[in-house]
Amino acid sequence: MDDYNRDREEERLEPGEPLHSRPEEEYRTPATEEPMYSRQTPPPQPPKRRGGFWPALFGAILGGLLVWLLMSTLSGPNDDTASTGTGTVNNTPGKTEQVSVTVDSDLTKVVEKSTDTVVGITNLQRGQDFWSQSDTPQAIGSGSGVLYKKENGKAYIVTNHHVVEDAEALEVTLDDGTKMEGKLVGSDVWTDLAVVEVDGKDIKSTIEFGDSDALKRGETVIAIGNPLGLGFSGSVTVGVVSGKDRSIPIDINKDGTVDWQADVLQTDAAINPGNSGGALINMAGQLIGINSMKITEETVEGIGLAIPINLALPVIEQLEQTGEVNRPTMGVSLVDLRNIPVQQQSILKLPKDVKDGVIVTEVFRNTPAQTAGVQKYDTIVEMDGKPIADMVSLRKHLYNEKKVGDNMTMKVYREGKPVTIDMVLKDGNSF
Repeated sequence: MDDYNRDREEERLEPGEPLHSRPEEEYRTPATEEPMYSRQTPPPQPPKRRGGFWPALFGAILGGLLVWLLMSTLSGPNDDTASTGTGTVNNTPGKTEQVSVTVDSDLTKVVEKSTDTVVGITNLQRGQDFWSQSDTPQAIGSGSGVLYKKENGKAYIVTNHHVVEDAEALEVTLDDGTKMEGKLVGSDVWTDLAVVEVDGKDIKSTIEFGDSDALKRGETVIAIGNPLGLGFSGSVTVGVVSGKDRSIPIDINKDGTVDWQADVLQTDAAINPGNSGGALINMAGQLIGINSMKITEETVEGIGLAIPINLALPVIEQLEQTGEVNRPTMGVSLVDLRNIPVQQQSILKLPKDVKDGVIVTEVFRNTPAQTAGVQKYDTIVEMDGKPIADMVSLRKHLYNEKKVGDNMTMKVYREGKPVTIDMVLKDGNSF
């Protein structure tokens, strides 16, 4: 038995001895002795040393100071509040509300900067008016447009070709509700772009062009337009750049055959009928795309498409200057090799490894093709060293890579043998 327990054993009362029978000094615990415990409570372990209080206190103070300095640095210099649409909110370090307030404030400023540059465009075509029975232009559809230039008393709007297609008159509605007459300067079916002119007197601002090539996937973008007509004018949707350099097959003449591959930006910002021709802008308020279409299959959600502004600019400039886009032409009619039955392909005597190409079915007079010596049933397989699989790839090479007056080298198969042809391209609206 240790000293501690021995001392305690000596202090126990004898059986039947009342507590008060001993002198008070014998059962009162002196201030310098261990405190008394009931018999049911086991004796405590000796207390631990408390020598670490001051170092712990110092460490806590130092850690708190470091956290305060870090949060002060992240929150920016001398900026105690973040603006919202209705007032201000204290920018307390460590509160999650700070991020959402900042983002909302930025979006609001971007929209305020850009929204009055987006207009509504109504396509008017002649038809019988039910009430007056007069033959007057009637609204058959509407879309959106973007004011991009003001010069010499005129203002210019870029929109989609399909928004103004076959219009006999155009009505432009500004963001404040002002209506004015629009004049079609020119349009291009291949890129689905058009330019409209209005009186510049009531136009207060125009949008700034951005750089669509500099966009990154995941970057925030904003779509502004008039979905479902002017009743929802100036609608704003927010998303991200979902993809770049997308190629979408387009059937321009609605004959069930793909005529063109449109190069577009993909975004998940909501784009609906009526948004066509509207603005896709970045967080600097710059125009980086013209909203054009969306994929509407039942199994697809959140795929909107826009024409990159870097591809649109050369077309916009040509439409503004000449009313049309002058594209190079060869002067031939063509058909895809894939569309020719195997029995007829044997007439061409092509090598077995030639599966793709474009067949010349007619050569027109006084054209670059005739001058260069192109013949009927020549099968085009390369242009300037690039493979040509079908008419879509041929069009893209001619329209995107070449200009009027350029030289072009073609590789064709004639009677089963490879032939190289050089020609100088001229302007025209066909191949």
